[in-house]
Amino acid sequence: MQFYDFKEIQERVILIGVQTEQDEDVEASLDELSELAETAGAETAAKIIQNREAVHPGTYIGKGKIQEVRSLLAALDANGVICDDELSPAQMNNLEKELECKVMDRTLLILDIFAARAVTSEGKIQVELAQLKYRAARLVGLRDSLSRLGGGIGTRGPGEKKLETDRRLIRARISALKSELKQVEKHRDLIRTNRSRGSLKTAAIVGYTNAGKSTLLNKLTGAAVQAEDKLFATLDPTTRLLELKDGQQLLLTDTVGFIRKLPHHLVEAFKSTLEEAKYADYIIHVVDASNPQAEMQMHVVYETLRELGAAGKKVITLLNKQDLAGGSGLRDLRADYTVKCSAKTGQGLDELKDILSKLLSENQIYIEELFSYREGGKLQRIREYGHLLSEEYRDDGIYVKARVPAEIFVSVMPE
Repeated sequence: MQFYDFKEIQERVILIGVQTEQDEDVEASLDELSELAETAGAETAAKIIQNREAVHPGTYIGKGKIQEVRSLLAALDANGVICDDELSPAQMNNLEKELECKVMDRTLLILDIFAARAVTSEGKIQVELAQLKYRAARLVGLRDSLSRLGGGIGTRGPGEKKLETDRRLIRARISALKSELKQVEKHRDLIRTNRSRGSLKTAAIVGYTNAGKSTLLNKLTGAAVQAEDKLFATLDPTTRLLELKDGQQLLLTDTVGFIRKLPHHLVEAFKSTLEEAKYADYIIHVVDASNPQAEMQMHVVYETLRELGAAGKKVITLLNKQDLAGGSGLRDLRADYTVKCSAKTGQGLDELKDILSKLLSENQIYIEELFSYREGGKLQRIREYGHLLSEEYRDDGIYVKARVPAEIFVSVMPE
């Protein structure tokens, strides 16, 4: 199912935000909303901010602002508005009646982008699940305007009987999608288990959307992941093997970008994908050092990691886009290591690899041992799980220099 196809309609929209606290940077949030709208294919005609003690419970903004927005819609030839917060069904319905145009909120916009970006079957299931949960919560509030949502479930007309039918269909579809997602999650868990059995360490590449995560993965591993200067250019996670200069190996996983006000429907639906960070051994935190909002973006990433239960891991923060940063004095005091780099030019990536080699070595024990020829199985385990530095075939056995993970050290020692 699909919500809005911006590319076909070519929307011109007015963005609306409400400032309720003095230290809240609504202007920056609207700038980001404008980028989201552009990613979805809409053009921003104007931005409106209202200062209020609290969001209006019925219409999001007050009467005076509604009149101002109505005038702007006509003056700027705009055909829709996007609100910077998630609207209740009543707020969305009331605003549409007052403004006589399409009304969207931040969540709906992000859902639309995710729907367009999903490539794998898992991504598509997760997006549809989030969309259905969003719609299910709004069936009553939208009873007069279900047809505004376009094709798919719940668009054949208004009425209580129709709403009950829609609820039943949506519940059934949500249940089916959850079952499908559980199968996908089992498969993902199996892959994670096989990785841990193989003793290959993993590092999750996390960061705010458009920080340069996919560019980094491509530069390090030649992954050929789509990388664009757009929000949420990459939606589906990609895992690739990175071989370091000393021969050690590490699995790198690119994850979906974080963003402020990330809709809870998406966090829930994409939990299995986002949990790549939770199960990783290390976190590579990519920051767009050229972005004026970099400090806020770093805070959002750390908060999201905490919510996912991924806090407490070794963190390497990459202050990326140094080719654009202009000597930024940005720092990350929460990281274990900080590297100034440019994933685009390759600057600083050798330093990153050295840090990764060091971290991998911390969990390994160096051995110099003579193995008898009948202990070939142990040598095979060293090759598979450790790092074989050299082997010398002698009359009385094989003399080996190697680094092995601490967890298999005892099992591979010669008898």
